[in-house]
Amino acid sequence: MNQTQTVGRALDILFVLAESGKTLTVGEIAERVPLPESTAYRLVKTLELNGVIERREKGQISLGMRIMDLARSLHQQIDQNLLTISRPIMDSLTERLNETSLLVVRRGDVGVTVQFAEGNRLIGYLTKNGKIHQLDRGASGKSILAFENSKFINGIMKEADETFREELEHELEKIRHQGYAQTVGEVDSDTLAVAAPIFDESNSVIASLSILGPKERFPEDILNKTIDEVVKSANEITKKVKKNQIY
Repeated sequence: MNQTQTVGRALDILFVLAESGKTLTVGEIAERVPLPESTAYRLVKTLELNGVIERREKGQISLGMRIMDLARSLHQQIDQNLLTISRPIMDSLTERLNETSLLVVRRGDVGVTVQFAEGNRLIGYLTKNGKIHQLDRGASGKSILAFENSKFINGIMKEADETFREELEHELEKIRHQGYAQTVGEVDSDTLAVAAPIFDESNSVIASLSILGPKERFPEDILNKTIDEVVKSANEITKKVKKNQIY
Protein backbone atom coordinates (compact mmCIF):
# COMPACT_ATOMS: atom_id res chain seq x y z
CA MET A 1 0.00 0.00 0.00
CA ASN A 2 1.58 3.31 -1.11
CA GLN A 3 1.40 6.57 0.82
CA THR A 4 -1.66 7.91 -1.02
CA GLN A 5 -3.53 4.64 -0.51
CA THR A 6 -2.60 4.65 3.19
CA VAL A 7 -3.98 8.16 3.62
CA GLY A 8 -7.13 7.17 1.74
CA ARG A 9 -7.73 4.09 3.89
CA ALA A 10 -7.10 6.07 7.09
CA LEU A 11 -9.69 8.60 5.97
CA ASP A 12 -12.10 5.78 5.13
CA ILE A 13 -11.77 4.67 8.76
CA LEU A 14 -12.73 8.17 9.89
CA PHE A 15 -15.78 8.22 7.63
CA VAL A 16 -16.86 4.75 8.77
CA LEU A 17 -16.75 5.95 12.36
CA ALA A 18 -18.64 9.13 11.47
CA GLU A 19 -21.35 7.33 9.49
CA SER A 20 -21.87 4.56 12.05
CA GLY A 21 -23.15 7.01 14.65
CA LYS A 22 -21.63 4.84 17.39
CA THR A 23 -18.32 3.41 18.60
CA LEU A 24 -16.84 0.43 16.74
CA THR A 25 -14.23 -2.23 17.45
CA VAL A 26 -11.18 -2.64 15.25
CA GLY A 27 -12.75 -5.78 13.79
CA GLU A 28 -15.92 -3.92 12.85
CA ILE A 29 -13.88 -1.13 11.28
CA ALA A 30 -11.86 -3.64 9.24
CA GLU A 31 -15.07 -5.23 7.97
CA ARG A 32 -16.64 -1.96 6.87
CA VAL A 33 -13.66 -0.28 5.18
CA PRO A 34 -12.70 -3.14 4.18
CA LEU A 35 -9.14 -3.94 5.34
CA PRO A 36 -7.21 -6.81 6.88
CA GLU A 37 -7.69 -6.53 10.63
CA SER A 38 -3.93 -6.20 11.21
CA THR A 39 -3.80 -3.22 8.83
CA ALA A 40 -6.85 -1.64 10.45
CA TYR A 41 -5.25 -2.06 13.89
CA ARG A 42 -2.06 -0.34 12.71
CA LEU A 43 -3.96 2.57 11.15
CA VAL A 44 -6.20 2.95 14.21
CA LYS A 45 -3.16 3.09 16.48
CA THR A 46 -1.55 5.77 14.30
CA LEU A 47 -4.77 7.82 14.24
CA GLU A 48 -5.08 7.46 18.01
CA LEU A 49 -1.50 8.65 18.56
CA ASN A 50 -2.28 11.73 16.46
CA GLY A 51 -5.41 12.48 18.47
CA VAL A 52 -7.96 12.15 15.67
CA ILE A 53 -9.71 9.12 17.20
CA GLU A 54 -10.22 7.99 20.77
CA ARG A 55 -10.14 4.52 22.34
CA ARG A 56 -12.85 3.97 24.91
CA GLU A 57 -13.82 1.10 27.21
CA LYS A 58 -13.76 -2.50 25.95
CA GLY A 59 -11.80 -1.68 22.82
CA GLN A 60 -14.41 0.69 21.40
CA ILE A 61 -13.15 3.36 18.95
CA SER A 62 -14.72 6.76 18.32
CA LEU A 63 -13.82 9.98 16.52
CA GLY A 64 -11.83 12.66 18.25
CA MET A 65 -12.97 16.27 18.50
CA ARG A 66 -13.37 18.38 15.34
CA ILE A 67 -12.04 15.59 13.10
CA MET A 68 -14.87 15.52 10.57
CA ASP A 69 -14.07 18.90 9.03
CA LEU A 70 -10.41 17.92 8.71
CA ALA A 71 -11.24 14.51 7.22
CA ARG A 72 -13.57 15.95 4.61
CA SER A 73 -11.02 18.58 3.64
CA LEU A 74 -8.27 16.01 3.17
CA HIS A 75 -10.51 13.68 1.18
CA GLN A 76 -11.39 16.54 -1.16
CA GLN A 77 -7.68 17.04 -1.85
CA ILE A 78 -7.18 13.35 -2.65
CA ASP A 79 -10.19 13.39 -4.98
CA GLN A 80 -9.15 16.55 -6.83
CA ASN A 81 -7.25 14.74 -9.57
CA LEU A 82 -10.21 12.42 -10.17
CA LEU A 83 -12.50 15.45 -10.40
CA THR A 84 -10.16 17.18 -12.85
CA ILE A 85 -9.91 14.10 -15.07
CA SER A 86 -13.66 13.45 -14.96
CA ARG A 87 -14.95 16.99 -15.55
CA PRO A 88 -14.55 17.28 -19.36
CA ILE A 89 -15.70 13.67 -19.88
CA MET A 90 -18.83 14.26 -17.79
CA ASP A 91 -19.57 17.55 -19.56
CA SER A 92 -19.27 15.81 -22.93
CA LEU A 93 -21.47 12.91 -21.79
CA THR A 94 -24.17 15.27 -20.51
CA GLU A 95 -24.01 17.32 -23.71
CA ARG A 96 -24.49 14.21 -25.87
CA LEU A 97 -27.39 12.82 -23.82
CA ASN A 98 -28.79 16.05 -22.35
CA GLU A 99 -29.31 14.35 -18.97
CA THR A 100 -27.66 14.81 -15.57
CA SER A 101 -24.40 12.93 -15.00
CA LEU A 102 -23.01 12.09 -11.54
CA LEU A 103 -19.62 11.11 -10.20
CA VAL A 104 -20.01 9.13 -6.96
CA VAL A 105 -17.16 7.88 -4.76
CA ARG A 106 -17.34 5.47 -1.83
CA ARG A 107 -16.85 6.87 1.64
CA GLY A 108 -16.95 4.08 4.19
CA ASP A 109 -20.16 2.14 3.59
CA VAL A 110 -21.98 4.78 1.50
CA GLY A 111 -21.45 6.60 -1.79
CA VAL A 112 -21.14 10.39 -2.01
CA THR A 113 -21.73 12.66 -5.02
CA VAL A 114 -18.54 14.66 -5.58
CA GLN A 115 -19.27 16.13 -9.03
CA PHE A 116 -22.19 16.47 -11.43
CA ALA A 117 -23.16 18.02 -14.77
CA GLU A 118 -26.72 19.02 -15.61
CA GLY A 119 -28.46 19.06 -18.98
CA ASN A 120 -30.48 22.02 -20.23
CA ARG A 121 -33.92 20.41 -20.06
CA LEU A 122 -36.71 22.13 -18.14
CA ILE A 123 -37.31 18.95 -16.11
CA GLY A 124 -34.33 16.85 -15.07
CA TYR A 125 -32.62 15.14 -12.17
CA LEU A 126 -31.61 17.61 -9.46
CA THR A 127 -28.69 16.87 -7.15
CA LYS A 128 -25.90 18.46 -5.16
CA ASN A 129 -22.36 17.62 -4.13
CA GLY A 130 -22.32 15.70 -0.86
CA LYS A 131 -25.51 13.75 -1.55
CA ILE A 132 -25.38 10.32 0.10
CA HIS A 133 -26.12 7.14 -1.90
CA GLN A 134 -26.80 3.77 -0.29
CA LEU A 135 -24.59 1.17 -1.93
CA ASP A 136 -27.35 -1.47 -2.04
CA ARG A 137 -29.94 0.77 -3.72
CA GLY A 138 -29.74 2.69 -6.97
CA ALA A 139 -27.41 2.31 -9.93
CA SER A 140 -24.73 4.70 -8.63
CA GLY A 141 -24.21 2.67 -5.45
CA LYS A 142 -24.71 -0.79 -6.91
CA SER A 143 -22.16 -0.25 -9.67
CA ILE A 144 -19.58 0.36 -6.92
CA LEU A 145 -20.76 -2.38 -4.56
CA ALA A 146 -20.71 -5.07 -7.28
CA PHE A 147 -16.94 -4.70 -7.66
CA GLU A 148 -16.03 -4.57 -3.97
CA ASN A 149 -14.68 -7.68 -2.23
CA SER A 150 -17.02 -10.29 -0.78
CA LYS A 151 -16.23 -9.35 2.83
CA PHE A 152 -17.33 -5.77 2.26
CA ILE A 153 -20.45 -6.85 0.34
CA ASN A 154 -21.43 -9.23 3.13
CA GLY A 155 -20.97 -6.43 5.64
CA ILE A 156 -23.36 -4.21 3.68
CA MET A 157 -25.95 -7.02 3.45
CA LYS A 158 -25.64 -8.46 6.94
CA GLU A 159 -28.81 -6.82 8.26
CA ALA A 160 -30.89 -7.51 5.13
CA ASP A 161 -33.55 -10.21 5.07
CA GLU A 162 -32.91 -13.40 3.09
CA THR A 163 -35.07 -12.43 0.12
CA PHE A 164 -33.42 -9.02 -0.31
CA ARG A 165 -29.96 -10.58 0.08
CA GLU A 166 -30.62 -13.21 -2.60
CA GLU A 167 -32.05 -10.65 -5.02
CA LEU A 168 -29.15 -8.27 -4.45
CA GLU A 169 -26.52 -11.01 -4.86
CA HIS A 170 -28.11 -12.00 -8.19
CA GLU A 171 -28.21 -8.38 -9.35
CA LEU A 172 -24.59 -7.70 -8.36
CA GLU A 173 -23.50 -10.76 -10.32
CA LYS A 174 -25.40 -9.44 -13.34
CA ILE A 175 -23.74 -6.02 -12.96
CA ARG A 176 -20.29 -7.62 -12.84
CA HIS A 177 -21.07 -9.63 -15.98
CA GLN A 178 -22.46 -6.76 -18.06
CA GLY A 179 -20.26 -3.97 -16.66
CA TYR A 180 -23.00 -1.53 -15.67
CA ALA A 181 -26.04 -1.09 -13.41
CA GLN A 182 -29.52 0.03 -14.41
CA THR A 183 -32.33 0.89 -11.98
CA VAL A 184 -35.74 2.56 -12.10
CA GLY A 185 -37.30 4.30 -9.12
CA GLU A 186 -35.15 2.64 -6.45
CA VAL A 187 -34.04 5.91 -4.88
CA ASP A 188 -36.06 8.63 -6.59
CA SER A 189 -39.54 7.84 -7.89
CA ASP A 190 -39.83 7.55 -11.70
CA THR A 191 -36.09 8.19 -12.17
CA LEU A 192 -34.08 5.88 -14.40
CA ALA A 193 -30.35 5.57 -13.74
CA VAL A 194 -27.51 3.91 -15.61
CA ALA A 195 -24.10 3.71 -13.92
CA ALA A 196 -20.72 2.15 -14.65
CA PRO A 197 -17.72 1.64 -12.35
CA ILE A 198 -14.39 3.48 -12.47
CA PHE A 199 -11.20 1.67 -11.45
CA ASP A 200 -7.69 2.65 -10.36
CA GLU A 201 -4.35 1.26 -11.50
CA SER A 202 -4.72 -1.79 -9.26
CA ASN A 203 -8.21 -2.47 -10.70
CA SER A 204 -9.91 -1.52 -7.43
CA VAL A 205 -13.23 0.26 -7.87
CA ILE A 206 -12.98 3.91 -6.80
CA ALA A 207 -16.12 5.56 -8.16
CA SER A 208 -19.11 5.30 -10.46
CA LEU A 209 -20.29 7.45 -13.35
CA SER A 210 -24.06 7.73 -13.80
CA ILE A 211 -26.71 9.24 -16.05
CA LEU A 212 -30.12 9.94 -14.47
CA GLY A 213 -33.41 11.28 -15.77
CA PRO A 214 -37.19 10.74 -15.91
CA LYS A 215 -37.86 7.16 -17.01
CA GLU A 216 -40.26 8.21 -19.79
CA ARG A 217 -37.33 9.81 -21.64
CA PHE A 218 -35.60 6.45 -22.07
CA PRO A 219 -37.34 4.32 -24.73
CA GLU A 220 -35.35 1.26 -25.78
CA ASP A 221 -33.20 2.97 -28.42
CA ILE A 222 -32.29 5.90 -26.13
CA LEU A 223 -31.66 3.53 -23.21
CA ASN A 224 -29.27 1.41 -25.29
CA LYS A 225 -27.43 4.53 -26.43
CA THR A 226 -27.25 5.76 -22.82
CA ILE A 227 -25.75 2.47 -21.62
CA ASP A 228 -23.12 2.55 -24.38
CA GLU A 229 -22.20 6.17 -23.68
CA VAL A 230 -21.98 5.73 -19.89
CA VAL A 231 -19.80 2.61 -20.13
CA LYS A 232 -17.58 4.27 -22.74
CA SER A 233 -17.16 7.41 -20.61
CA ALA A 234 -16.45 5.46 -17.40
CA ASN A 235 -13.82 3.41 -19.25
CA GLU A 236 -12.25 6.63 -20.53
CA ILE A 237 -11.97 7.99 -16.98
CA THR A 238 -10.49 4.67 -15.81
CA LYS A 239 -7.81 4.82 -18.52
CA LYS A 240 -6.84 8.36 -17.54
CA VAL A 241 -6.80 7.48 -13.83
CA LYS A 242 -4.50 4.52 -14.51
CA LYS A 243 -2.25 6.64 -16.70
CA ASN A 244 -1.94 9.29 -13.99
CA GLN A 245 -1.91 6.76 -11.09
CA ILE A 246 -3.84 9.15 -8.88
CA TYR A 247 -4.86 6.55 -6.27
